[in-house]
Amino acid sequence: MANVVVVGTQWGDEGKGKVVDLYAEKADVIARFQGGNNAGHTVVVKGVQTILHLIPSGILHDNKICIIGNGVVVDPKVLLEEIDGLKNRGMLPSQTQLYVSESAHVIMPYHRRLDVARESRLSGKKIGTTGRGIGPAYEDKVARIGIRVCDLMDEEIFREKLTSNVEDKNFYLAGRFHEDPLDVNAIYDEYRIYADLIRPYVANTSVLIAEEMRKGKKILFEGAQGSHLDVDHGTYPYVTSSSTIAANACCGNGVGPMAVQAVVGICKAYTTRVGEGPFVTELTGELGDRIREAGYEFGATTGRKRRCGWLDMVLVRQSIRLSGITGIALTKLDVLTGIDKLKICTGYRTGDGEYTHAVPANMRTFAQCEPVYVEMEGWKEDISAARRMEELPKNARRYVERLETLADTELILVSVGAGRDETIILKNPFAE
Repeated sequence: MANVVVVGTQWGDEGKGKVVDLYAEKADVIARFQGGNNAGHTVVVKGVQTILHLIPSGILHDNKICIIGNGVVVDPKVLLEEIDGLKNRGMLPSQTQLYVSESAHVIMPYHRRLDVARESRLSGKKIGTTGRGIGPAYEDKVARIGIRVCDLMDEEIFREKLTSNVEDKNFYLAGRFHEDPLDVNAIYDEYRIYADLIRPYVANTSVLIAEEMRKGKKILFEGAQGSHLDVDHGTYPYVTSSSTIAANACCGNGVGPMAVQAVVGICKAYTTRVGEGPFVTELTGELGDRIREAGYEFGATTGRKRRCGWLDMVLVRQSIRLSGITGIALTKLDVLTGIDKLKICTGYRTGDGEYTHAVPANMRTFAQCEPVYVEMEGWKEDISAARRMEELPKNARRYVERLETLADTELILVSVGAGRDETIILKNPFAE
Protein backbone atom coordinates (compact mmCIF):
# COMPACT_ATOMS: atom_id res chain seq x y z
CA MET A 1 0.00 0.00 0.00
CA ALA A 2 1.19 3.53 -0.80
CA ASN A 3 1.82 6.43 1.53
CA VAL A 4 0.43 9.65 0.06
CA VAL A 5 1.33 13.34 0.24
CA VAL A 6 -1.35 15.97 -0.48
CA VAL A 7 -0.19 19.43 -1.59
CA GLY A 8 -1.77 22.49 -3.15
CA THR A 9 -0.72 23.41 -6.69
CA GLN A 10 -1.63 27.10 -6.57
CA TRP A 11 -1.48 29.76 -3.83
CA GLY A 12 -3.40 27.72 -1.28
CA ASP A 13 -7.16 27.56 -0.68
CA GLU A 14 -7.48 24.81 -3.31
CA GLY A 15 -9.83 22.68 -1.22
CA LYS A 16 -7.23 20.46 0.44
CA GLY A 17 -9.43 20.05 3.52
CA LYS A 18 -12.14 18.20 1.63
CA VAL A 19 -9.69 16.00 -0.27
CA VAL A 20 -7.70 15.11 2.86
CA ASP A 21 -10.96 14.33 4.64
CA LEU A 22 -11.93 11.97 1.79
CA TYR A 23 -8.56 10.23 1.66
CA ALA A 24 -8.38 10.03 5.45
CA GLU A 25 -11.13 7.43 5.32
CA LYS A 26 -8.67 5.08 3.59
CA ALA A 27 -5.62 6.11 5.66
CA ASP A 28 -4.56 4.98 9.13
CA VAL A 29 -2.39 7.98 10.00
CA ILE A 30 -2.89 11.60 8.91
CA ALA A 31 0.16 13.78 9.53
CA ARG A 32 0.42 17.54 9.03
CA PHE A 33 3.96 18.61 8.07
CA GLN A 34 4.26 22.42 7.93
CA GLY A 35 2.63 25.81 8.52
CA GLY A 36 0.61 26.88 11.50
CA ASN A 37 -2.77 28.37 12.29
CA ASN A 38 -2.38 30.69 9.31
CA ALA A 39 -3.93 27.80 7.37
CA GLY A 40 -7.62 26.99 7.36
CA HIS A 41 -8.94 23.70 5.97
CA THR A 42 -12.70 23.60 5.50
CA VAL A 43 -14.53 20.27 5.66
CA VAL A 44 -18.29 19.84 5.08
CA VAL A 45 -19.88 16.68 6.46
CA LYS A 46 -23.65 16.18 6.17
CA GLY A 47 -24.08 19.89 5.55
CA VAL A 48 -22.09 20.87 8.66
CA GLN A 49 -19.00 23.00 8.04
CA THR A 50 -15.88 22.53 10.16
CA ILE A 51 -12.79 24.74 9.80
CA LEU A 52 -9.54 23.28 11.07
CA HIS A 53 -6.41 25.40 11.54
CA LEU A 54 -3.85 23.12 13.21
CA ILE A 55 -5.44 19.72 13.63
CA PRO A 56 -5.20 17.46 10.53
CA SER A 57 -8.40 17.23 8.50
CA GLY A 58 -8.61 13.48 9.18
CA ILE A 59 -9.67 14.18 12.78
CA LEU A 60 -13.34 13.79 11.86
CA HIS A 61 -12.88 10.06 11.17
CA ASP A 62 -12.84 7.42 13.89
CA ASN A 63 -9.99 5.00 14.56
CA LYS A 64 -7.31 7.26 13.09
CA ILE A 65 -4.01 8.64 14.33
CA CYS A 66 -3.69 12.36 13.67
CA ILE A 67 -0.29 14.00 13.98
CA ILE A 68 0.90 17.60 14.11
CA GLY A 69 4.46 17.13 12.89
CA ASN A 70 7.72 18.75 13.88
CA GLY A 71 7.59 21.05 10.84
CA VAL A 72 4.46 22.80 12.14
CA VAL A 73 4.64 25.88 14.37
CA VAL A 74 2.06 25.49 17.13
CA ASP A 75 0.10 28.17 18.95
CA PRO A 76 -0.98 26.18 22.05
CA LYS A 77 -3.93 28.45 22.78
CA VAL A 78 -5.32 27.94 19.28
CA LEU A 79 -4.72 24.19 19.46
CA LEU A 80 -6.57 23.86 22.77
CA GLU A 81 -9.45 25.99 21.51
CA GLU A 82 -9.70 23.80 18.43
CA ILE A 83 -9.72 20.60 20.50
CA ASP A 84 -12.38 22.01 22.86
CA GLY A 85 -14.48 23.19 19.91
CA LEU A 86 -14.49 19.74 18.34
CA LYS A 87 -15.30 18.08 21.68
CA ASN A 88 -18.15 20.50 22.38
CA ARG A 89 -19.69 19.76 18.99
CA GLY A 90 -19.29 16.02 19.43
CA MET A 91 -16.92 15.88 16.45
CA LEU A 92 -13.83 14.39 18.09
CA PRO A 93 -14.22 10.61 17.59
CA SER A 94 -13.53 8.58 20.71
CA GLN A 95 -11.11 6.13 19.09
CA THR A 96 -9.10 8.71 17.14
CA GLN A 97 -5.79 9.75 18.70
CA LEU A 98 -4.18 13.18 18.35
CA TYR A 99 -0.46 13.75 18.84
CA VAL A 100 1.80 16.82 18.71
CA SER A 101 5.49 16.43 17.93
CA GLU A 102 7.73 17.19 20.88
CA SER A 103 10.07 18.88 18.37
CA ALA A 104 7.48 21.29 16.94
CA HIS A 105 8.18 24.95 17.64
CA VAL A 106 5.81 27.05 19.74
CA ILE A 107 4.33 30.39 18.68
CA MET A 108 4.76 32.92 21.48
CA PRO A 109 3.00 36.27 22.10
CA TYR A 110 6.09 38.17 20.95
CA HIS A 111 5.89 36.41 17.57
CA ARG A 112 2.38 37.73 17.00
CA ARG A 113 3.32 41.23 18.20
CA LEU A 114 6.31 41.38 15.86
CA ASP A 115 4.31 40.01 12.93
CA VAL A 116 1.67 42.73 13.19
CA ALA A 117 4.15 45.53 13.96
CA ARG A 118 6.31 44.76 10.95
CA GLU A 119 3.42 44.49 8.52
CA SER A 120 1.94 47.78 9.71
CA ARG A 121 5.19 49.56 8.76
CA LEU A 122 5.36 48.14 5.22
CA SER A 123 3.22 50.88 3.67
CA GLY A 124 2.72 50.03 0.00
CA LYS A 125 4.92 46.90 0.25
CA LYS A 126 2.88 44.58 2.46
CA ILE A 127 3.42 40.84 2.23
CA GLY A 128 -0.15 40.01 3.29
CA THR A 129 0.72 38.10 6.47
CA THR A 130 -2.13 36.82 8.63
CA GLY A 131 -0.52 38.34 11.73
CA ARG A 132 -0.55 34.96 13.51
CA GLY A 133 3.18 35.03 14.32
CA ILE A 134 4.08 32.29 11.85
CA GLY A 135 7.03 34.02 10.19
CA PRO A 136 8.70 35.23 13.40
CA ALA A 137 8.32 31.73 14.91
CA TYR A 138 10.12 30.18 11.94
CA GLU A 139 12.77 32.92 12.20
CA ASP A 140 13.52 31.92 15.78
CA LYS A 141 13.62 28.28 14.73
CA VAL A 142 16.31 28.99 12.13
CA ALA A 143 18.13 31.34 14.52
CA ARG A 144 18.26 28.44 17.05
CA ILE A 145 16.50 30.39 19.78
CA GLY A 146 13.02 28.94 19.30
CA ILE A 147 11.02 27.29 22.05
CA ARG A 148 9.93 23.77 21.15
CA VAL A 149 7.05 21.78 22.62
CA CYS A 150 9.53 19.67 24.61
CA ASP A 151 11.03 22.89 26.03
CA LEU A 152 7.57 24.02 27.06
CA MET A 153 7.22 20.77 29.00
CA ASP A 154 10.38 21.53 31.02
CA GLU A 155 9.85 24.40 33.51
CA GLU A 156 13.54 25.22 33.91
CA ILE A 157 14.40 25.22 30.21
CA PHE A 158 11.23 27.12 29.35
CA ARG A 159 11.91 29.85 31.92
CA GLU A 160 15.50 30.24 30.73
CA LYS A 161 14.65 30.47 27.03
CA LEU A 162 11.60 32.67 27.59
CA THR A 163 13.50 35.18 29.73
CA SER A 164 16.24 35.54 27.14
CA ASN A 165 13.82 35.83 24.23
CA VAL A 166 11.49 38.34 25.88
CA GLU A 167 14.44 40.56 26.76
CA ASP A 168 15.58 40.48 23.13
CA LYS A 169 12.08 40.99 21.66
CA ASN A 170 11.23 43.83 24.05
CA PHE A 171 14.37 45.66 22.95
CA TYR A 172 13.24 45.27 19.35
CA LEU A 173 9.56 46.11 19.99
CA ALA A 174 10.34 49.23 22.02
CA GLY A 175 13.33 50.50 20.08
CA ARG A 176 12.17 49.76 16.57
CA PHE A 177 8.39 49.98 16.80
CA HIS A 178 7.87 52.07 19.97
CA GLU A 179 5.57 49.37 21.36
CA ASP A 180 4.87 48.54 24.99
CA PRO A 181 7.10 45.75 26.37
CA LEU A 182 5.89 42.25 27.14
CA ASP A 183 5.65 40.90 30.70
CA VAL A 184 7.78 37.76 30.93
CA ASN A 185 6.06 36.55 34.11
CA ALA A 186 2.59 36.84 32.61
CA ILE A 187 3.68 34.88 29.56
CA TYR A 188 5.35 32.23 31.72
CA ASP A 189 2.24 31.73 33.85
CA GLU A 190 -0.05 31.55 30.83
CA TYR A 191 2.11 29.07 28.92
CA ARG A 192 2.68 26.82 31.93
CA ILE A 193 -1.09 26.27 31.96
CA TYR A 194 -0.98 25.43 28.25
CA ALA A 195 1.91 23.03 28.90
CA ASP A 196 -0.12 21.00 31.39
CA LEU A 197 -3.12 20.89 29.06
CA ILE A 198 -1.28 19.73 25.94
CA ARG A 199 1.07 17.33 27.75
CA PRO A 200 -1.16 14.26 27.08
CA TYR A 201 -0.87 14.87 23.34
CA VAL A 202 2.92 15.28 23.16
CA ALA A 203 4.99 12.46 21.61
CA ASN A 204 8.01 11.59 19.52
CA THR A 205 5.89 11.49 16.38
CA SER A 206 8.76 10.49 14.08
CA VAL A 207 9.07 7.22 16.00
CA LEU A 208 5.30 6.82 16.08
CA ILE A 209 5.00 7.16 12.28
CA ALA A 210 7.91 4.74 11.75
CA GLU A 211 6.21 2.15 13.96
CA GLU A 212 2.94 2.48 12.04
CA MET A 213 4.75 2.12 8.71
CA ARG A 214 6.45 -1.05 9.93
CA LYS A 215 2.98 -2.42 10.65
CA GLY A 216 2.02 -1.74 7.03
CA LYS A 217 -0.31 1.13 7.92
CA LYS A 218 -1.19 3.79 5.33
CA ILE A 219 0.10 7.31 6.01
CA LEU A 220 -1.46 10.47 4.58
CA PHE A 221 0.82 13.51 4.77
CA GLU A 222 -1.16 16.75 4.80
CA GLY A 223 0.31 20.05 3.65
CA ALA A 224 -1.02 23.56 4.18
CA GLN A 225 -1.05 26.61 1.88
CA GLY A 226 0.06 25.98 -1.73
CA SER A 227 3.18 25.31 -3.78
CA HIS A 228 3.59 28.92 -4.88
CA LEU A 229 3.70 30.04 -1.26
CA ASP A 230 6.77 27.88 -0.69
CA VAL A 231 9.59 29.91 0.90
CA ASP A 232 12.13 28.51 -1.59
CA HIS A 233 10.13 27.93 -4.75
CA GLY A 234 7.15 30.27 -4.44
CA THR A 235 6.55 33.84 -5.60
CA TYR A 236 9.06 35.25 -3.11
CA PRO A 237 8.70 37.43 -1.04
CA TYR A 238 4.91 36.95 -1.27
CA VAL A 239 5.15 33.53 0.33
CA THR A 240 4.70 31.79 3.65
CA SER A 241 7.64 30.99 5.94
CA SER A 242 7.86 27.23 5.41
CA SER A 243 8.35 24.78 2.57
CA THR A 244 4.97 23.75 1.20
CA ILE A 245 6.05 21.27 -1.47
CA ALA A 246 5.90 17.49 -1.15
CA ALA A 247 9.55 16.96 -0.19
CA ASN A 248 8.93 18.71 3.12
CA ALA A 249 6.43 16.01 4.12
CA CYS A 250 9.48 13.93 5.03
CA CYS A 251 11.48 16.64 6.83
CA GLY A 252 8.37 17.98 8.57
CA ASN A 253 7.50 14.59 10.04
CA GLY A 254 10.86 12.89 10.47
CA VAL A 255 10.62 10.18 7.81
CA GLY A 256 12.85 9.25 4.87
CA PRO A 257 11.97 10.04 1.22
CA MET A 258 11.31 6.39 0.42
CA ALA A 259 8.27 6.61 2.70
CA VAL A 260 6.32 8.41 -0.05
CA GLN A 261 4.90 6.56 -3.05
CA ALA A 262 2.26 8.99 -4.36
CA VAL A 263 1.77 12.76 -4.42
CA VAL A 264 -1.68 14.25 -5.02
CA GLY A 265 -1.78 17.84 -6.22
CA ILE A 266 -4.97 19.74 -5.42
CA CYS A 267 -5.94 22.08 -8.25
CA LYS A 268 -8.89 24.43 -8.10
CA ALA A 269 -10.78 24.84 -11.40
CA TYR A 270 -9.82 28.52 -11.34
CA THR A 271 -7.10 30.43 -9.49
CA THR A 272 -7.19 32.46 -6.29
CA ARG A 273 -4.71 34.07 -3.96
CA VAL A 274 -4.90 35.92 -0.65
CA GLY A 275 -2.66 38.85 0.10
CA GLU A 276 -0.24 40.69 -2.12
CA GLY A 277 1.88 39.72 -5.11
CA PRO A 278 1.57 39.39 -8.91
CA PHE A 279 -1.42 37.46 -10.26
CA VAL A 280 -1.27 37.07 -14.04
CA THR A 281 -4.83 35.75 -14.62
CA GLU A 282 -6.60 37.91 -12.03
CA LEU A 283 -10.15 39.08 -12.82
CA THR A 284 -10.83 42.40 -11.11
CA GLY A 285 -14.31 43.14 -12.44
CA GLU A 286 -17.79 41.66 -12.27
CA LEU A 287 -16.70 38.16 -13.33
CA GLY A 288 -14.10 37.98 -10.58
CA ASP A 289 -16.75 39.02 -8.05
CA ARG A 290 -19.10 36.36 -9.40
CA ILE A 291 -16.53 33.60 -8.97
CA ARG A 292 -15.69 34.85 -5.46
CA GLU A 293 -19.33 34.76 -4.37
CA ALA A 294 -20.11 31.41 -6.03
CA GLY A 295 -17.00 29.78 -4.61
CA TYR A 296 -17.28 31.56 -1.26
CA GLU A 297 -13.73 32.73 -1.68
CA PHE A 298 -13.08 34.29 1.68
CA GLY A 299 -10.17 33.25 3.89
CA ALA A 300 -11.08 30.49 6.35
CA THR A 301 -8.56 31.93 8.81
CA THR A 302 -8.81 35.70 8.20
CA GLY A 303 -12.11 36.18 6.38
CA ARG A 304 -10.27 38.27 3.77
CA LYS A 305 -11.59 38.33 0.21
CA ARG A 306 -9.59 36.12 -2.10
CA ARG A 307 -8.47 37.52 -5.42
CA CYS A 308 -9.96 35.39 -8.21
CA GLY A 309 -8.92 34.67 -11.79
CA TRP A 310 -8.83 32.13 -14.59
CA LEU A 311 -7.10 28.79 -14.19
CA ASP A 312 -3.34 29.28 -14.61
CA MET A 313 -1.71 26.10 -15.85
CA VAL A 314 1.76 27.66 -15.76
CA LEU A 315 1.46 27.64 -11.97
CA VAL A 316 0.07 24.11 -11.91
CA ARG A 317 2.71 22.62 -14.22
CA GLN A 318 5.48 24.16 -12.14
CA SER A 319 3.93 22.64 -8.99
CA ILE A 320 3.79 19.23 -10.67
CA ARG A 321 7.53 19.46 -11.37
CA LEU A 322 8.46 20.76 -7.91
CA SER A 323 6.55 18.09 -5.99
CA GLY A 324 6.69 15.15 -8.37
CA ILE A 325 2.89 15.08 -8.44
CA THR A 326 1.50 11.74 -9.62
CA GLY A 327 -2.21 12.62 -9.67
CA ILE A 328 -4.39 15.73 -9.88
CA ALA A 329 -7.48 16.26 -7.71
CA LEU A 330 -9.63 18.96 -9.32
CA THR A 331 -11.85 20.98 -6.97
CA LYS A 332 -14.68 23.50 -7.26
CA LEU A 333 -15.56 22.68 -10.84
CA ASP A 334 -19.16 23.51 -9.94
CA VAL A 335 -18.26 27.17 -9.29
CA LEU A 336 -17.72 27.71 -13.04
CA THR A 337 -21.27 26.59 -13.90
CA GLY A 338 -23.20 29.28 -15.77
CA ILE A 339 -20.21 31.17 -17.21
CA ASP A 340 -20.58 31.31 -21.00
CA LYS A 341 -16.91 31.47 -21.97
CA LEU A 342 -14.07 30.01 -19.91
CA LYS A 343 -10.36 30.65 -20.26
CA ILE A 344 -7.29 28.62 -19.32
CA CYS A 345 -3.84 30.22 -19.22
CA THR A 346 -1.31 28.03 -21.06
CA GLY A 347 1.71 30.35 -20.99
CA TYR A 348 2.94 33.90 -20.36
CA ARG A 349 4.09 36.68 -22.63
CA THR A 350 6.80 38.62 -20.82
CA GLY A 351 7.24 42.40 -20.88
CA ASP A 352 9.80 42.12 -23.69
CA GLY A 353 7.44 39.98 -25.78
CA GLU A 354 9.02 36.60 -25.15
CA TYR A 355 6.90 33.51 -24.47
CA THR A 356 7.53 31.46 -21.33
CA HIS A 357 5.92 28.43 -19.75
CA ALA A 358 7.64 28.93 -16.37
CA VAL A 359 6.93 31.29 -13.47
CA PRO A 360 9.66 33.99 -13.42
CA ALA A 361 11.61 34.22 -10.17
CA ASN A 362 11.98 37.99 -10.56
CA MET A 363 8.78 39.59 -9.28
CA ARG A 364 9.09 42.66 -11.51
CA THR A 365 9.28 40.38 -14.54
CA PHE A 366 6.38 38.28 -13.23
CA ALA A 367 4.22 41.36 -12.64
CA GLN A 368 4.74 42.41 -16.27
CA CYS A 369 3.68 39.04 -17.71
CA GLU A 370 0.50 38.76 -19.77
CA PRO A 371 -1.48 35.52 -19.96
CA VAL A 372 -1.75 33.44 -23.14
CA TYR A 373 -5.21 31.88 -23.09
CA VAL A 374 -7.21 29.15 -24.74
CA GLU A 375 -10.95 29.83 -24.66
CA MET A 376 -13.57 27.17 -24.10
CA GLU A 377 -17.35 26.97 -24.04
CA GLY A 378 -18.95 26.87 -20.61
CA TRP A 379 -21.94 24.89 -19.34
CA LYS A 380 -25.18 25.78 -17.57
CA GLU A 381 -26.24 22.40 -16.17
CA ASP A 382 -26.04 21.65 -12.43
CA ILE A 383 -23.19 19.18 -12.00
CA SER A 384 -23.42 18.57 -8.24
CA ALA A 385 -25.14 15.17 -8.69
CA ALA A 386 -22.48 13.78 -11.05
CA ARG A 387 -20.61 10.78 -9.67
CA ARG A 388 -19.04 9.59 -12.91
CA MET A 389 -17.28 11.57 -15.64
CA GLU A 390 -19.92 10.49 -18.15
CA GLU A 391 -22.54 12.33 -16.08
CA LEU A 392 -20.84 15.71 -16.55
CA PRO A 393 -22.08 18.00 -19.35
CA LYS A 394 -20.06 17.75 -22.56
CA ASN A 395 -18.41 21.15 -22.11
CA ALA A 396 -17.49 20.41 -18.50
CA ARG A 397 -15.83 17.18 -19.62
CA ARG A 398 -13.93 19.07 -22.31
CA TYR A 399 -12.69 21.59 -19.74
CA VAL A 400 -11.48 18.82 -17.45
CA GLU A 401 -9.86 16.91 -20.31
CA ARG A 402 -8.01 20.03 -21.49
CA LEU A 403 -6.70 20.60 -17.98
CA GLU A 404 -5.47 17.00 -17.78
CA THR A 405 -3.74 17.31 -21.17
CA LEU A 406 -2.04 20.57 -20.23
CA ALA A 407 -0.94 19.12 -16.89
CA ASP A 408 0.37 15.95 -18.54
CA THR A 409 -0.63 14.27 -15.29
CA GLU A 410 -3.40 11.82 -14.50
CA LEU A 411 -6.65 13.22 -13.09
CA ILE A 412 -7.75 11.10 -10.13
CA LEU A 413 -10.60 13.10 -8.54
CA VAL A 414 -13.12 15.79 -9.51
CA SER A 415 -15.04 17.69 -6.83
CA VAL A 416 -18.45 18.96 -7.94
CA GLY A 417 -19.61 20.41 -4.61
CA ALA A 418 -18.54 21.10 -1.05
CA GLY A 419 -19.92 17.90 0.52
CA ARG A 420 -18.02 14.65 0.96
CA ASP A 421 -20.29 12.80 -1.44
CA GLU A 422 -20.23 15.48 -4.16
CA THR A 423 -17.17 13.93 -5.72
CA ILE A 424 -16.17 11.90 -8.76
CA ILE A 425 -13.54 9.38 -7.63
CA LEU A 426 -11.40 8.16 -10.51
CA LYS A 427 -8.55 6.49 -8.64
CA ASN A 428 -7.50 5.60 -5.09
CA PRO A 429 -3.95 6.99 -4.57
CA PHE A 430 -3.31 4.46 -1.79
CA ALA A 431 -3.58 1.67 -4.35
CA GLU A 432 -0.35 2.72 -6.14
